[in-house]
Amino acid sequence: MKQRYDELGVTPVDPITLLYRLGAGGPSLPAGLAVAGATGRRVALLHIDIDNFRVINESVGELLGDQALAAIANRLQKAMPRDGWLWRLNSDEFIAGIGYRPGELDGTALAEMLCDAFETPLWIPPYSWPITLSIGIAVYPEHAADAPSLLASAERALRDVKRVGLDSVGLYAETPNKPVPNDGFAEKFVEALDNSELQLFYQPLIDAQDGGITGFSALLRWNTAEHGLLRPNRFLEMVERAGLSARLGAWVVETAVRQVAAWRAQGLDYLTLSLHLASPLLAQPDCVDQIGELLHRHNVPGHALEFEISEGALVLDAHQIHDTIKGLRVLGATLTVQDFGLGGLSFAALAQYPLDRIKIDRSFIRNVASDPGSAAIVRGIIAMGHRLGMKVIAKGVENEAELGFLRRNHCDFFLGHLFSPPLPVDELDELIRRRFLLPSAFAATRPERTLLLLDDEENVLRSLVRLLRRDGYHVLTASSVQEAFDLLASNPVQVIVSDQRMPDMNGTEFLARVRDLYPDTMRMVLSGYTDLTTITEAINLGAIYRFLTKPWNDDELREHIQAAFRAHERRAAGDDRR
Repeated sequence: MKQRYDELGVTPVDPITLLYRLGAGGPSLPAGLAVAGATGRRVALLHIDIDNFRVINESVGELLGDQALAAIANRLQKAMPRDGWLWRLNSDEFIAGIGYRPGELDGTALAEMLCDAFETPLWIPPYSWPITLSIGIAVYPEHAADAPSLLASAERALRDVKRVGLDSVGLYAETPNKPVPNDGFAEKFVEALDNSELQLFYQPLIDAQDGGITGFSALLRWNTAEHGLLRPNRFLEMVERAGLSARLGAWVVETAVRQVAAWRAQGLDYLTLSLHLASPLLAQPDCVDQIGELLHRHNVPGHALEFEISEGALVLDAHQIHDTIKGLRVLGATLTVQDFGLGGLSFAALAQYPLDRIKIDRSFIRNVASDPGSAAIVRGIIAMGHRLGMKVIAKGVENEAELGFLRRNHCDFFLGHLFSPPLPVDELDELIRRRFLLPSAFAATRPERTLLLLDDEENVLRSLVRLLRRDGYHVLTASSVQEAFDLLASNPVQVIVSDQRMPDMNGTEFLARVRDLYPDTMRMVLSGYTDLTTITEAINLGAIYRFLTKPWNDDELREHIQAAFRAHERRAAGDDRR
């Protein structure tokens, strides 16, 4: 290859230098093996091969091949955690590694992150190539006692993986794995279902307001005795060919309902669970009845489940699928468009379905902090989703730069290895106990949002503060108009909520005066007293943004206030552009 190594952005390394760095520590390496062992850290070494890269190089020539390799290296580099390291070993092979303690991001989770970076094809105009990785993993000290043995074990693991098939990840084993056979697959898979070899892993869903866990996303794994833990890309195609997708989908739903019931029995009523609803199950006439019966049998409310529906199923515009979606909505379930942006579903088509959330595919998230095109797409999806009354989930959030961008642009929920890799259910207790996984990161990325509450009833103020502080606002309270004016003079307030019947000045008069003094504020009335003439006049004059009534609905009030902050920030962004 004529491509200069330093142009790839990945440090080239020869085996001798690599062994030295592994053994003694060196650039980008947190510690040598001896130091890692003494401090209780493991070191996972990943030997990465770009599947069939030679075909690209031979078909389009070295110039485009070099560009493709540089783009691959760039994706790998961006997918690496900050405390990991990445080296290029030769033309199409890389070495990655990470030091970790039990419970932290390990080699298998890192391999998943790297594979996920290539879910979308590589685009080098005028060509587009699907890229897959084969990765062998060895861990110090489990698989090797020194640097040469660790490197050899990772290389052995890669050879074993490629013997099984491309697009695979495997840990070093004394006895290499064999390929998953196609012959008799249907019978083997049915036996796997019956023998509890299928299991769900769980990744926390994070609320953008405070960084707390609101639920989990369920991810399918097949724990085979012969091949280890398999991701869906290793077997779903064969499941579909065998006509078992609907049966597998029903198993996933029942397992999810049982898990939610278990959480609720422990008093964890706030946890929800999202899961993919397979299209063959979605198309069955009795799909809603099956799910409704499961919810009833396990005493689980519909709102505790979130069903993710692929764009492909929605694009079909089939009558039965539309009816099923409406039926699931009647059950109270949350409905989400899965990996929006990849399946050709337009916003116009999206608006035809009673959907609650959009999940943005990780391929758009990956470069939002540095690529203007990706940033514009993500901003557009978030804004349009909110206009349609939908919440937005960002999938694949891997670093604090992405988190900061998404929070500033009002994304509602996050999934990603920044918070936790997918885990089996018996490893979730510590996450649930902590609940707020990255408080420092959320403090660093939190937008400045200050809310002023004005009411002469102290009990009302206390109730509002308890409700609204969970959304991360800086909440100021005043029990008189004069106190409110004093707070406005000394604090940058964006949103104001005032009672209408104040003793010294009614709410609309107060807010009209605030409009003249602080025209950029968003002003709302919250009152049990309604004088339609006064309220209408205040709205027409632009004194108030919205009129809300007491007693209030907690969720609706929170949403109104979040919308007011978003409107304020859109207005401020527009002023900055001018």
